[in-house]
Amino acid sequence: MAFPGDITKKLKGNFGVRIDPWPLLILGLAALAVAFLFMPRGVSSATDLALFLAPVWLPFLLIGGAWELWVILKRSEFIAKQKYVLLEIRPPRSLAKTPLAMEAFFSGIHHGPGEGTWYAKFVQGKVRPWWSLEIASLEGQVHFFIWTREGFRRLVEAQLYAQYPGVQVVEAPDYTRLISAKPEDFVIWGCDFKHAEDDPVPIKTYVEYGLDKVQKEYEQVDPLANLVETMGSLGKGEYLWLQFIIRTHKGEKYAKKNEKGKAYTWKDKADELIKKIREQTREPYKDPATGKEVPGFPNPTKGQMEKIAAIERNVSKQAFDVGARGIYLARPGSFNASVITALTGIFRHFSAEGWNGIGPTGGMTQFDDYPWETGVDKRKNIVRNDLVEAFRRRQFFHEPVDQAKDAMVMSTEELATIFHVPSMAIETPSLSRIGSATAEAPSNLPV
Repeated sequence: MAFPGDITKKLKGNFGVRIDPWPLLILGLAALAVAFLFMPRGVSSATDLALFLAPVWLPFLLIGGAWELWVILKRSEFIAKQKYVLLEIRPPRSLAKTPLAMEAFFSGIHHGPGEGTWYAKFVQGKVRPWWSLEIASLEGQVHFFIWTREGFRRLVEAQLYAQYPGVQVVEAPDYTRLISAKPEDFVIWGCDFKHAEDDPVPIKTYVEYGLDKVQKEYEQVDPLANLVETMGSLGKGEYLWLQFIIRTHKGEKYAKKNEKGKAYTWKDKADELIKKIREQTREPYKDPATGKEVPGFPNPTKGQMEKIAAIERNVSKQAFDVGARGIYLARPGSFNASVITALTGIFRHFSAEGWNGIGPTGGMTQFDDYPWETGVDKRKNIVRNDLVEAFRRRQFFHEPVDQAKDAMVMSTEELATIFHVPSMAIETPSLSRIGSATAEAPSNLPV
């Protein structure tokens, strides 16, 4: 059976035909008017029945809508009252840390206060904190940022200095508001990113790069090298913003309960995937005595065993909900179409055959540019404005930008792979670094 959503996607993907809500509403009202002309008694009877039953269905409709608006209002008030700060991370030239240090940082900020009771969550509108991890290329100069609530600034700085003693963490102006970023001033292309497979299946992490072990200086590699080099290749009038909005994973994405009556999380999803793989390893055979087909003994391949082990290792670590998006902005005379290709494939080297990957979705990827599409320029500008506004707000999980169901769930290991303080293995000159590591003066100096 084909659902309306499937039909809509097929029409858009194959023929470039988009079915917007308003034309459907107008068509429905027109169909109702035609039905009333030809079948006035039937339409009147149906209307009378609906009005007669209004005391039954109308309270549920009104109360449900009012409750949803109330929750949005209180959350919006709480979020608006918070103060936020953008911190820039400036690594020293001699930094030899691996992404393992960043994984320890993410474990240190894996907190979810604010939603402990129903009163705090629904009456006071409190939400657990989220952070925005950002890599920005400003006309070829690459910078690393962490956006956070002012109240969590000390926690972020303490965890960073604990794992990276030589770095500088300084408050920075919001680079997203230093330019207009309007479609009339810039050529804008952007998208979100999502997993290619189910969340518990891991991407290629720094462990596969061998960075979980101590390496000699000349052997060091950094999985972010390709990404930083791409961003550093931009020229005058070009900007590339990359953002990962993270919060502690509690299962809202799946919006259901597990067998124990608790929130269904990615660990429950992992159990289902592992069970499915194990079932695939049992090839059926016919019992010679009865002639019936029965399941055989498990006979997994090496790849299946490795995949099960990888899933179990991945979900054994702390998890974050992750909303990822990227935006390329360029002055009309500086636009380079190859940057769009680079942006859509910027996480390709974290993918592995048979495992997980990260690919583009939403945003400008929804437009196929068929010549018969009407009003496409106007829709594109709306999407462009929405992308920039969402990026500036650093929102992914709450109104007015609520995309929680589209978020990825990633372990601290995966997250540390795609965002970490770059080591000295990355020699891109456009990467902003400090001349030497900073440290406090020795306590035994004579005064």
